[in-house]
Amino acid sequence: MKREKLAAVRGMNDLLPAEAPLWEAFEARAIDVLRAYGYRQIRTPIVEHTALFARGIGEVTDIVEKEMYSFVDQLNGEHLTLRPEATASVVRACIEHNLLYEGPRRLWYMGPMFRHERPQRGRYRQFHQVGAEALGFAGPDVDAEQIVLLKRLWDVLEIGPVRLELNSLGSGEERARHRAALIAYFEAHADQLDADARRRLHANPLRILDTKNPAMQELVRQAPRIADYLGAESRAHFERLQELLAAAGVPYSINPRLVRGLDYYNLTVYEWITDRLGAQGTICGGGRYDPLMELLGGKSAPGCGFAIGVERVIELLREAGERGDTSDCDVYVLHQGGGTYLAALRAAESLRDAGLDVILHAGEASLKSQMKRADASGAELAVIVGETEAAEGKAAVKGLRARGAEAPFAQQRVVPLAELGEAVSAALAAMSASNAQPGT
Repeated sequence: MKREKLAAVRGMNDLLPAEAPLWEAFEARAIDVLRAYGYRQIRTPIVEHTALFARGIGEVTDIVEKEMYSFVDQLNGEHLTLRPEATASVVRACIEHNLLYEGPRRLWYMGPMFRHERPQRGRYRQFHQVGAEALGFAGPDVDAEQIVLLKRLWDVLEIGPVRLELNSLGSGEERARHRAALIAYFEAHADQLDADARRRLHANPLRILDTKNPAMQELVRQAPRIADYLGAESRAHFERLQELLAAAGVPYSINPRLVRGLDYYNLTVYEWITDRLGAQGTICGGGRYDPLMELLGGKSAPGCGFAIGVERVIELLREAGERGDTSDCDVYVLHQGGGTYLAALRAAESLRDAGLDVILHAGEASLKSQMKRADASGAELAVIVGETEAAEGKAAVKGLRARGAEAPFAQQRVVPLAELGEAVSAALAAMSASNAQPGT
């Protein structure tokens, strides 16, 4: 009986070898930028207690109400959830391990998140984020630092134009006054509210401002604005942030309807947006979440952070023609089987000792067939160990990419195995330098 062919869960995608180099290139550049600003890596579990997200994100949010993958552990009855975001997990880890005991922390993370959404371009049920959290810093200078960091990353990736939208949600008391005004306003226009808005009206009216319903856009546009409820301290924080961004040369616009999708935000909120991904144009969002540490049971401490939607940035890189390093190796080692394989094995290991990526041909095949494999691998050089070379303790080296008669190993040359690693490393360095020259 033929068995049913199994496939991945809808909205949870395989990352295939042909696509991996682009992801690796993005991740490497992102890590370099994060390290340049003093951020250190933290890794938290994929599975957390459901209460962490219900309390941290907010029970009356789309994420908690409709999108989380939650289940009861069959062994001990614990209510667990696949993480839908990482900020709550990072803050939980800081509380649990007392990470702020010696002072503020700059942390970054990377990994998969899970939300039960309708899969579409740039929006998947398993998706990936690179993010950062700065914990213990109260002033707008760290808000600005993270925005400047992101601007640098977009410049490094060359994925522009990407625009920055800012808003301030103020303090808890200011949000409470704004909340009361929103409830009164929407109650007066209850006949224009859709089902989601009516459900959120008294539990979380701020989320109505984030509606995507076209029929409600004008109603939302006329709603009371948080800016009218900000006190002097919140206004000063927001104005100072704008001064810092102007000084750093970061353009932005103020979006008074920007609220973000998580309840833990206060003061600064922002999004980086592209017009090249349709409805899923937000590639990064962040802001300040000063109440979260105390909300999750820790000692009160300020915090701010951001999360980048990796799949969306990858779409932009792909659109820009970026592919990453698609070669499988630096060097491909060929042999004629039998005793030559042992010599080829020693040659391959000496090249790896020199820090090179090497594929040693597996199995027996004609040199012509092996050379086709070598060419397809993307390797710069082929190292050939035939019977004559093996007997003499040598290997033949041949360049696989056309670079002119003067290029290293443009013509096949025999090299003693004792000198192979050094000779090949020098040749690859020369090729890399040649590639970096304009017009080459």
